[in-house]
Amino acid sequence: MRPDIPFGAQHILQTLAGAGHEAYLVGGCVRDLLRGIPPHDWDICTSALPEQTQACFAGQRLVETGLKHGTVTVLADGGSYEVTTYRTEGPYSDGRRPDHVRFVPNLAVDLARRDFTMNAIAMGLDGALHDPFGGAQDIRHGTIRCVGRPDLRFQEDGLRIMRALRFSAVTGHHIEEQTARAIHDHRSMLGRVAAERIGAELRRLLVGPNVGDVLRQYPDVFYQFWPQLGPLAGLEQHGPWHCWDGWEHTVRTVEAAPADPVLRLTMLLHDVGKPLCKSTDEDGIDHFYGHPAVSAQLADEMLRALRSDNRTREQVVCLVGRHDMPLPPQDRTIRRWLGRLGQERFFQLLAVKRVDSMGRAPETAEEQLAELAEIQRMAEEIVAQGQCLTLKNLAVDGRDAIAAGIPAGPEVGQALEALLERVLDGDIPNHRETLLELIASTHDKRHDA
Repeated sequence: MRPDIPFGAQHILQTLAGAGHEAYLVGGCVRDLLRGIPPHDWDICTSALPEQTQACFAGQRLVETGLKHGTVTVLADGGSYEVTTYRTEGPYSDGRRPDHVRFVPNLAVDLARRDFTMNAIAMGLDGALHDPFGGAQDIRHGTIRCVGRPDLRFQEDGLRIMRALRFSAVTGHHIEEQTARAIHDHRSMLGRVAAERIGAELRRLLVGPNVGDVLRQYPDVFYQFWPQLGPLAGLEQHGPWHCWDGWEHTVRTVEAAPADPVLRLTMLLHDVGKPLCKSTDEDGIDHFYGHPAVSAQLADEMLRALRSDNRTREQVVCLVGRHDMPLPPQDRTIRRWLGRLGQERFFQLLAVKRVDSMGRAPETAEEQLAELAEIQRMAEEIVAQGQCLTLKNLAVDGRDAIAAGIPAGPEVGQALEALLERVLDGDIPNHRETLLELIASTHDKRHDA
């Protein structure tokens, strides 16, 4: 018995075997065990029919929402385990899900319906493998290969295209030739996949360490659901700042960004508006005036199309729209933007500007990167000192303003905003006594007038 299999999974496998049924770990958990990675999910396949599985675990907590497809979820030892009857699948008329499933008594038939060889391996409690399609060898060789004919696998479920790219981006494994060709040939199948499912795979793909190679090798797949990216390919950027076309620059910035979904989505979309904003001056230098605002608008539309959650969409759109804004290393400017954006988004913006510079011509990036490092240092110092950045940090509030004689209503907010502006500019300290004196003097002047 393998010690790296959790007690809950062991209990389920032993219980099913004790009742005379076959039962194995299968799919991603086996793949991860063979790669030396702790699995997140533990799936079990069995010869037991769903009602037999229910009988085996009568009295235990079960989730039975997957019964139609042969799945019973058993809650054991603090974890949840999907237990699914061996099955084969009917045709995929809608290119998303099988029209029907049929339960079978044979493990090999069940494994044959799966997407990739590395996911078509079953493992017993003793660690013995059932691997009819050579998945373990493909894992050792770093190969992603479809089970059976790749064209049929992708015609059955177009999301498998994104899964293949995601596995490659995350693991660094290469996609074998026939599987790769089928991905290109059948990319239109993504049109049948729910937008939110594409979005979920995309976010996981983008944070993979091999994302750059995937973007370079399969740009047509990404253009399939986001055609706005297509014009970046071959977009010339003649000038001192760039030495790559629009797509290669974009890929390089995605690679350089921290492995965070918001930052990598931002870099994928930060220049999407450039093709619409291109102009060339009399010296042959290309310019892209106004492209951040156009890119932000397109990014908003594109993320909505993939049903992105609102927080991610708003963060990405904000960062895309401001990625090219001037940000000099001045205390007052840094304080203002820390106050407007908040600490998290301000430091995200610095990361975006940094990797954008890294994707440009090396000879022009050095000075920009040095300046951004200085801004980072200054901003961290401002935050560490607890300097006043917003009305919330101001040493006086609305009650103080009203007590000083300012009428309740909009004038209170206006008075506090005026004080904050002077504090941010460094004209006055954020001291309660000083601010109260200023409020009082302001009220006196208005009263005298």
